[in-house]
Amino acid sequence: MHGLLGTEVLIAYLLRALVMLIVIPFHESAHALVSWLLGDPTAKNAGRLSLNPVRHFDLMGAVCMVIAGVGWAKPVSIRPDRFRNPKVGMAVSAAAGPVSNILLAFVSMMLYKLAYLLLGFSTPQLLADFLYYMIVMNISLGVFNLIPVPPFDGSRIFLTFLPQKYYFKVMQYERYIMIAVLLLAVFGVLNLPLSVADNAVMGWLDAATSFIW
Repeated sequence: MHGLLGTEVLIAYLLRALVMLIVIPFHESAHALVSWLLGDPTAKNAGRLSLNPVRHFDLMGAVCMVIAGVGWAKPVSIRPDRFRNPKVGMAVSAAAGPVSNILLAFVSMMLYKLAYLLLGFSTPQLLADFLYYMIVMNISLGVFNLIPVPPFDGSRIFLTFLPQKYYFKVMQYERYIMIAVLLLAVFGVLNLPLSVADNAVMGWLDAATSFIW
């Protein structure tokens, strides 16, 4: 019995690792693509416009993603001065990451529902679990990155509304703010607000795919 449980846990973590290798590159390459389209080729020239996970890999961030469902990758370099409007360009390129994850979660939920619609209880468990993790881990990463403090993507959107002198002053402390937020996440302080937001997005995606069932 314990051996069976251990195997199920191992398979779950392997599936999460596989999903992480899809989710994080998708998120980071979205930043690179949009920043390039807006006039800054820095990330593209650095090879970040790629779905190859090696180009985005951060060991600690990947481990956190597999274990806790939230994590991070190597930061994508963006030069705001190359945008026509630096603050707006930063906001739009930042939003591209979370938006890409929500879109991927949406597609995954459609595939999840289609699998059960077509195959019913004959749906392979591995396929169902893989698609489930694709949904929840994309939602989790997208929502977590919308936290409106540096260096998360949400800060680039939120700080757009600040005067420029305050914007760049806040950005100077993004590393320390990130450490503080991660500590809050580790100690469970953010569990309730994040779970509420995750559940809200999950409910919206369920409603948006209700045309399947």
